[in-house]
Amino acid sequence: MGKEHPLDSIVVGANQTEAYLPLLKNKKVGIIGNQTSVIFHENQYTHLVDSLLNLGVDIQRVFSPEHGFRGTASAGESVNDQLDEKTGIPIISLYGNHYKPTAKDLEGLDILIFDIQDVGLRFYTYLSTLHYVMEAAAEHKIPLLLLDRPNPNGSYIDGPILEKEHRSFVGMHPVPVVHGMTMGEYAQMINGEKWLKNGVQCALTIIPVKNYNKNKPYSLPINPSPNLPNDRAINLYPSLCFFEGTVVNAGRGTSFQFQAFGAPSLRKDYFDFQYTPKPNAGATHPKHENEVCYGRDLRQTETLDHINLDWLIEAYQHTDDPQHFFNNFFEKLAGTTTLRKQIEKGMNSDQIRETWKAGLKKYDEKRQAYLLY
Repeated sequence: MGKEHPLDSIVVGANQTEAYLPLLKNKKVGIIGNQTSVIFHENQYTHLVDSLLNLGVDIQRVFSPEHGFRGTASAGESVNDQLDEKTGIPIISLYGNHYKPTAKDLEGLDILIFDIQDVGLRFYTYLSTLHYVMEAAAEHKIPLLLLDRPNPNGSYIDGPILEKEHRSFVGMHPVPVVHGMTMGEYAQMINGEKWLKNGVQCALTIIPVKNYNKNKPYSLPINPSPNLPNDRAINLYPSLCFFEGTVVNAGRGTSFQFQAFGAPSLRKDYFDFQYTPKPNAGATHPKHENEVCYGRDLRQTETLDHINLDWLIEAYQHTDDPQHFFNNFFEKLAGTTTLRKQIEKGMNSDQIRETWKAGLKKYDEKRQAYLLY
């Protein structure tokens, strides 16, 4: 992906303090954020929580998503409530005992701020956290201020549309895998389509990104989660995350997460790349830990503007054990049973992508009403 420093022209929502500080005056504030919730300065950045405390904002509580407030927990690892070491502010986990803020969590708060960097995929769980925060805010009549950020996969939409019987925390809404919206736009869609329980709507204020063009590359200055270490991984993630629902390792337990794939059961006479996953900061126990995996190194792949299904199909067709290739997580990621059946039936990627077209067209027509950029 091309490099574009966030200060070159783009001004993220968090940086526009002049636009939102008046909304926080004399208010008791709760912040939903993680390590990406920052305000940029020349060649450095400060955390939103630290910056707002310095500006006299009364921050009562912080809420953290998957991977925790400082963004270091492994994927799927339960995160506990704690006190922030730096500020002493209580941190309430929205990826531990509960996904949705409770009445007690929100007690005494006048306003919530949501500021998390997303990567534009249905199964990236920060979207689900947004849903539950909006729902709780609506039910307790607390306004939500969303500080928007660019979507590094925002230039296209792709993939199958989620079917409601496959709804889960890795896919809550009838959208494609790559949804083509920023968090602000997505929040507007959640409200507009009445996806919250009982059709409630959240009192939402968005601070949009200035000078943002979805078709220009945006390089994330901070890793959004432990296993998306660079632009290449973020770009390949829509294509490689499907492997999480199979026997195949997608680079977890290496330094090139989501830039390779492999498994001991893939045929070593066919695949020319091998690696051995080991425990690391982002994966305490990676799939096929300490086993040699055969597969593909994708670190030199050209930047994609679509989901590449060829690698998934190739792995399925060159495994020693097709019976046990998929697991029941695959349907949750795909949002449908159809994709698995299509691959098992021997359809190629062009044939499968053709079946997505009608759903994508219908979704895109609906999406237009919520776009800010």
